[in-house]
Amino acid sequence: MPTFQYKARNTAGAAVTGTLVADNTNAAARMLGEKSLLPVEVSEVKGGSLSGGQRRVSMAKVGQTYEQLADLLRAGVPLLRALKVLADQASDPALTRVLREVHEDVSAGETLGDAFEKHPHAFPRLQIGMVRAGEKGGFLEDVLSRLSEFVARQDQLRNKFIGSMIYPIVLLTAGIGAVALLMILVVPQIRQLLEQQELHITTRIVFFTSDLLSKHYVALGGAIGVVLLLLYLFFKSELGQSLWARLQLKTPGIGRIYTMISLCRFCRIFGTLLQNGIPVLQALRISRESSGNPILSEMIEEAAEAVSGGDSLAGPLSRRKLFPPAMIDMIAVAEESNTLEKVLVEIADTQEERTGRQIDLFVKLLEPLMLLVMGVMVMFIAIALLLPILSMATSGMRA
Repeated sequence: MPTFQYKARNTAGAAVTGTLVADNTNAAARMLGEKSLLPVEVSEVKGGSLSGGQRRVSMAKVGQTYEQLADLLRAGVPLLRALKVLADQASDPALTRVLREVHEDVSAGETLGDAFEKHPHAFPRLQIGMVRAGEKGGFLEDVLSRLSEFVARQDQLRNKFIGSMIYPIVLLTAGIGAVALLMILVVPQIRQLLEQQELHITTRIVFFTSDLLSKHYVALGGAIGVVLLLLYLFFKSELGQSLWARLQLKTPGIGRIYTMISLCRFCRIFGTLLQNGIPVLQALRISRESSGNPILSEMIEEAAEAVSGGDSLAGPLSRRKLFPPAMIDMIAVAEESNTLEKVLVEIADTQEERTGRQIDLFVKLLEPLMLLVMGVMVMFIAIALLLPILSMATSGMRA
């Protein structure tokens, strides 16, 4: 839905400005009227150019904002004052703009969760759901503190993975660049000496690839662009999204790591919600969005339906065989002993450490694998060029 920027006056006659999301201008005016605001000017924000909701804010800064807001609220600072202090002190212009708009919306009578919802590039839907639950339950400070811890852990894990992948990516880029230079600069020079002979299939493949890179690079780039566009459109479709969800979970090596990261995130959020007194069904439906994968979301929704019918949680979670048996056993025992919230957080802590070690192992295996692939590519080129040279030498000896 479009975002509208408005200027209005409240019942005291004071000027109020802010933004809201509505279907059209009339709907925006009605929403202002429901808040006892008299619209003066309502205009649609084009392309998000004026809205902080379109400005991406780093995960680390969002986590710091949660922690600082929780500290201010615990110190007895009113929410509006706390938001203003954070907006004035924020060092990131995008975060400053977002917090100012949140302050304006809350001062206009909206809840903090509704104000956050207008800025999806700063506050994900899952976190908004937790904030709303905290507001309704009266434990907003605790939710914000736990959100800060959660965001910090997720940021740490993401940075660990990205940092581990830097060297393999540099290695792969350098290898591809070296092979491309070899095909563009060296192979055409050698080709002039070998074209008069009957060439082996490997040599013809190398010469064909060299022609693509040196003479038909525009057509090659266009073809690659078309293929990437078709893949993008396919994975945007319902069938493509279903296939992508399965690939995320089933790809050898990285699929298991992705699955464990998603399960750990679900356990941590679910346990955190339960610790804050949120009912099991509501906590399940809020934490369902944390998985980031449609298949996992369906599994959690099935578990919620089973729990609402009186079944245990461990049973439906084990049916799709995505949870490791050890985790299922721990959840089953925790349900019987009424320590589910504690055990879920412990599972997340333990499995995140193991997943971090798996990431390290995966990267260590990836580096020699890339070296091997590059070695095979260079060897293929060398053999393809040496075969006609050896054939020439053999023919000369026979003559």
